[in-house]
Amino acid sequence: MAKAPRFKRWSSAVAATLFVAAPHAASAAQPLDNDRPAAAIVDSEVRQEEALSSTEAGKVITAIDRTRDNIGTVRKTTKLDTVDIVFLTDAARSEGGPPPAIENKVKQHQEDVAELRQEIEANALLFNAIDSRRVQAEDVLAVEFDNPGKVVIYAAAKPPK
Repeated sequence: MAKAPRFKRWSSAVAATLFVAAPHAASAAQPLDNDRPAAAIVDSEVRQEEALSSTEAGKVITAIDRTRDNIGTVRKTTKLDTVDIVFLTDAARSEGGPPPAIENKVKQHQEDVAELRQEIEANALLFNAIDSRRVQAEDVLAVEFDNPGKVVIYAAAKPPK
């Protein structure tokens, strides 16, 4: 019986080593013993606030009207200094959803809002930012890039407890 070529023996040994080491490498890259939720996602500070949709309606409606323009910005975003998530607590599904003025604007821009949500899910930085606060992409109503390096995400949701 012929001996296995050296390359096959080596690649089997490397594969076995990687298989055994992979769980340890993952835990070193993302510590599981961190007591606080991710405050920073890819060097971006993630902040949150709670607001009533009646207080923020003008800003949210303006941001929804700009959704088509903001989709491209979301697609290109790779670094932000700050991600602000504004929880519109009275607009959460458990509260009956957004008020009529905001809901009608979302329906008016339904395709754009759906595309925005897909782009947020595809953007690692933004997806991880909302996920760190337990916001689902389907709860995002709009985004606003009001300053370079900063985005405001309006979500019809309640913050995690």
